[in-house]
This record gives sequence, structure tokens and C-alpha cells, in this order.
Amino acid sequence: MYHSKISGLGFYVPSNVVTNDDLSKIIDTNDEWIQERTGIQERRHIIPGEDTTTSMGVKAAKIAIERSGIAKEDIDFIVFATLSPDYYFPGPGVLVQRDLGLRTIGALDVRNQCSGFVYALSVADQYIKTGMYKNILVIGSEVQSSGLDMTTRGRGVSVIFGDGAGAAILSREEDLSKGILSTHLHSEGIHAEELVLTAPGMGGRWVNDILSDNDPDDESYYPHMNGQFVFKNAVVRFAEVINEGLEANNLKVSDIDMLIPHQANLRISQYIQKKFGLNDDQVHNNVQKYGNTTAASIPIALTEAWELGKIKSGDTVVLAAFGSGFTWASAIIKW
Repeated sequence: MYHSKISGLGFYVPSNVVTNDDLSKIIDTNDEWIQERTGIQERRHIIPGEDTTTSMGVKAAKIAIERSGIAKEDIDFIVFATLSPDYYFPGPGVLVQRDLGLRTIGALDVRNQCSGFVYALSVADQYIKTGMYKNILVIGSEVQSSGLDMTTRGRGVSVIFGDGAGAAILSREEDLSKGILSTHLHSEGIHAEELVLTAPGMGGRWVNDILSDNDPDDESYYPHMNGQFVFKNAVVRFAEVINEGLEANNLKVSDIDMLIPHQANLRISQYIQKKFGLNDDQVHNNVQKYGNTTAASIPIALTEAWELGKIKSGDTVVLAAFGSGFTWASAIIKW
């Protein structure tokens, strides 16, 4: 039995900065309205033709591999989390294998939206714990901007999301006091339609249906979110899954050195911070700069916190996420 440790981290965001004022030129909104509800000041959007979900994942992965000290030939498996694959199929995992020039290793795609990276981390952790693999590349990457309703009709959702990618190398750790101590995964599909993109989908409206109707008022292929309902559920599930992780490892809130919450909304993060009595040095938020990058948000924030020296050897790091599905998850890591 082994533990897995994060041996390398990297992130990439597009150079194209989109501020709230930029959005106000095309949508009936303003900086004050957006910041008051989300805390977001700006986000990154790809320049079409320059970046894709896969290419951003590859760029983040190259940084993580270099920092890990392993050769790319040492990677045994890929787990790629995203809701915005380049193609409906195949998923981006195999494209990363191709673009990095890796061996014919396995590649798995995870579709768990905002909690996708923690789910992917958990899957990779299990493979390493059992001894099946030694080094696994885990990626969370999203291109949201290409699929948003960038009109006043869609402003409640479209102002929130951004593009970007984060990556981690998980490696075998024989010291069982270090690395990922536990992960905790949950879902509640009864609320699936509260945060959803219904088309194109085989269960309802497929591409030929959309094309044949040619309905300018059809919103089925844009994200729908019941914002207040999602917020109310998120703050409850965040707290539950963080406590679950602490209890599983006989830890107390005072043992948390760094909490990296999914960057959904600054108001959610602030609520959780206050609920647990954590100070600003114990929580890292960057939704203000990048918006909600869904599966990429935790690896981007984790990498940034580490780069800033906020995470040190021996620290207890907690990752927590909640999102579409509903799904939620946490990971407890001894750095």
C-alpha cells in the first residue's frame, strides 16, 4: 500500500484579459453588479485558433512535469477533467497523450464539472495506492467562453466563467504520513437540472434537432443555472465535505494550513471561510482574476498558492469543490 503525493504543479491561462467593463460593452451589466454578486473583476478568454481545452492542458502539464523532476516517459496514466472537450468524442485525454508524445499509456476523461479535478485526483490516487501506477498526470482544463450566451439574456451565467488549465503530477509516496490522506466524493442527481447544459445531448435535443428548428430563442445549448439554489446547496455541501475529510483523519479545523476551495463565487468562499473561522492566510482565492474555470479552478488556485509560498512542506492542505450534478468532493493532503 502506498500514498500518492503531488510532485509537480503547473497552470496556464490565456493572455486575453476580459474585464467587467469589457463585458458591459456587449451585455447590459456593469462592474459593480458583477463584483457585488460574484467578486469577479476579470477573467481570461481564449483567442479562437490560439488555444483549446487540450492545448491549454498540455501547456499546464509541461510545467507540472518539469517541476516534478520526472521524465515524460515516466508517466504511466492520464486523467483529464473537463466539461468542455475539444470534440464530443474522443475526449482530450488521448489528445494530451498524442501532443506530449507519451507512450501508449491509458487516458481517462472525467466529466464532473466543478468537482472534476478532485474526482480526477481521487481516481489517480487509488491507482497509485494499489501499486498499479507510479506517476499519473492529472489535468483540469476548460474553454467556457466559446459556449456562453454573451448577450444580456445570458448575463447571469456568462459573466462568471473563464478559460484556463491546471495540472498535477501524482507520484508514489512510501511515507504514509505524507501525500493524499483521503478523498471524499458525493453526488445528488435529483438536482441535475438546476445547473445544466441540455443540448446537444442524446437524451433530448441532438445537433440535427437544433439545426432543423433553427430557433433563435432556443437556449438549450447554453448553460442554465438556478443561482440561488446552487448557492444555498453549495455552502452546505462545502462545509459537510470539509468536515468529513477532517474527521476521517482525526484532524481539527485548527490543523488546516491552507484551504483551496473551488473558485465558483467569492461570496461562497467567504461564507465558508467565516463558518470555519479561517483567516485570510489560510484560504487562497483567485476567482477575482480568473472567474470560475470549473475543473481547472482548483489546480490553478493550488498551483498559484504554492508558487506564492503559501504552501510548505508539512502543511495540511484541504481541497473542496461543489458543482453541477450536483457533485461535491474534498481531498486532505499532507504536503
